[in-house]
Formats: sequence, structure tokens, C-alpha cells
Amino acid sequence: MTAGITGATHVVDAAAVMGLLPGRPRLLALGEPTHGEDVLLELRNDLFRQLVEQEGYRTIAIESDCMMGLVVDEHVTSGTGVLDEVMERGFSHGWGAFAGNRELVRWMRAYNDGRPASEQVRFAGFDGPLEITGAASPRQAITALHAYLTAWVDADLLPCTAETLDRLLGADDRWTNPAAMRDPSQSVGQTPAANQLRLLADDLVALLDAQTPHLLAASSPDDWDRARLYGRTATGLLRYHFWMADTSPNRIARLCALRDSMMAANLLALAERGPTLVNAHNSHLQRDKSSMRMGGLPLEWWSAGAIVSAHLGQGYAFLATALGTIRHHGVDAPPPDTVEGLLYALEQQRCLVDARRLAAALADAAPAPRVSPWYGYSPLDPAHLVGNDGIVFVRDAWPS
Repeated sequence: MTAGITGATHVVDAAAVMGLLPGRPRLLALGEPTHGEDVLLELRNDLFRQLVEQEGYRTIAIESDCMMGLVVDEHVTSGTGVLDEVMERGFSHGWGAFAGNRELVRWMRAYNDGRPASEQVRFAGFDGPLEITGAASPRQAITALHAYLTAWVDADLLPCTAETLDRLLGADDRWTNPAAMRDPSQSVGQTPAANQLRLLADDLVALLDAQTPHLLAASSPDDWDRARLYGRTATGLLRYHFWMADTSPNRIARLCALRDSMMAANLLALAERGPTLVNAHNSHLQRDKSSMRMGGLPLEWWSAGAIVSAHLGQGYAFLATALGTIRHHGVDAPPPDTVEGLLYALEQQRCLVDARRLAAALADAAPAPRVSPWYGYSPLDPAHLVGNDGIVFVRDAWPS
């Protein structure tokens, strides 16, 4: 350990990370303060490889569409698809274009090649099918759930036919209309058809749950697990669309909360399956409330990490990541009285910090919050240090 109050080590590897924790957590989350920086994706890939190989983690989940992620999982486990197409079809938010994500998928496929299914590492997206501009149609999720149940349970148990779902869904572009994000009157989420779909989705999920013993015996565990994902996604999307049509002042905060709630539900399901590594923005993985200002008003909601931590306790661990400089985006050296400034002064390109030890050392001299000149970078919040298990600090990010 480096001498001083920081409790920092320049080695950021699996052994150092596990040394911060009381045991192997079921979900080990690595946050990031911005998206797409090569240095952060390379660090993630190096660390996740070690944790898979040395600590037995068997799923890697990232902040991407959970439905699209099924394409990537098929590829890394069975070799289905060409890598270029997998990167295009398997990631949301345009993140299939990141070299670090491509290298992660390539490595996962190479690692799995020739291994039995029980030893393979799986891929998952854990975000909902959501973008800043709106939400996906629930068609894919609800029809896939209905098809699974149709294949394995008696027809008279189903609450509706596939034709009824198709009629109620209508054209997909009604659901994906980007104008609905800013104008609630443009949303179809509270129409009679949408309300009926919410009830049917709930009935389908209830049937899936009620038939669990039969379904696990009749179909494969993977197919049943995927059907549960379809159910979570269908109900989550329909709930999200419902509140997109809301006109109250709490509309945006509620939508943010619903997104993180969907993320948390997916993470908890992955934790049931086995030890899982998670990578997403710090704000989604932190144990504290997330917040932002919009239209001059403060908005707050519980993050996915806070929800998961409440469920799993020590089964959840969170490492926040911070950067010193991103000069190609105008983020220069941090002021010395900020958390990033203290770590920047260590002059180490990478370091791992015991966050709670750091918080205790700074208790009598609280650091100032750092202010980023670039909206795309979220600095560490000094008030959140005690909620982190560790901090991964990277001194400088360079352009691709």
C-alpha cells in the first residue's frame, strides 16, 4: 500500500479487489464516470478476465439492452453469428462500436470455445430496451413470452391469443415515437389498448410463475430463465410507457426510477444464476440515490445499485471509477481539494483505493465537489465515499 491516508495501491487486479472485500460477492459492480473511453474499457476487460479466471465469475453484464444482449450471449456461448453483425445487433446506445466492447466479446467467445456449458462465461445486457429518446415497443418481449407459454402449457390457461396481442399492440412506431418523451400527449401508454396489454402481461407473468415446476421439467432451464426475462421486460416496458403519458411534475423522476428498477430486477435475476460481474455508469451502480436537475428542478430516485444492495447486503460490492483528466473533452487536472485532486497527486496512472478508509481519513476535512466542464463526465461525490467498497482511479484518458 502507498503510505498516507488514501490506502491506495497502484495494482488494479483481481487479488487487490478481492482484498478490499469480506468475501466473493454475488454481484461485483465496476462503475464508470463516463462512457466509451478506451482506457476505462481496457481496464474493465483486464480486470474482468482475471475475475473470471481466478474467482469463478460466470456472467458479465453491461449497461445495454437486455433483449439485444441475447444476441451476444448466443454468440459467445455457441459461436452463432458473425462478430460484426453481433456487435451491431447485440448492443444498444451505439456501444457496439466501442473497440473495448468488441474485444470483450471476442475474448469471451475464445474463452468459451471448447468448454462445457457449466464452465462458460455468459453475457447479459441488464438495461431495459430504453434510449434517451424513448422506449421500445413491448412487442418482442410479450409475444416471446406468449410463444413460450403456448409451447408448454395448456391453451385454455392462456389469458389471450397471439392474434389479440397483435391487435392490441398495433404498429410499433406508435410506441417508439420520439416525440412522446417530451410531450406526454404523444404517448400511447395510457390508451385502452395499452392498459389491456398491461393486464395481459401481468396475467402471462403470473401464469409463468404458477407453472414453474412443470416448465422447469418440460423445457430447459435456459428457456425458462429467458421467459422470465421476457416477462420482466414486457411488464417493465408497459409500465414505462404508461408513465411516459403522465403529465405530473414527477414524470421524469418516475421514468428514471422505473429504468433503474428494471435494471435492478435484471441484476437480481442474474445473481440467482451465479456470480456476476457488472459494468455501467457509476450513477446506476452506486448505493446512494441518483440525482440530476432538469428544468431547474432537482430530481432524485433510488439507483439500481441501491436496490440490489438492499436485497443482497454483502452479496453486492461496488467499485466506483474516476478519471483525473479527459483533455480531449476539456476536462483538465482536478483541483487539489477534490477527491480526484488528492488521487491525482499520487502520480500513478492507475490506483485502487479503499473508499471507506479514505472517507474516514477525510472526515475532518471534507473535500470539495469537483465540477466538470463537460456534461459527459460525472465526478465523484465526496458524500458518497462511504457507500463505495473501493475507487478505481485512472489519472489520464487519451483520445482513441
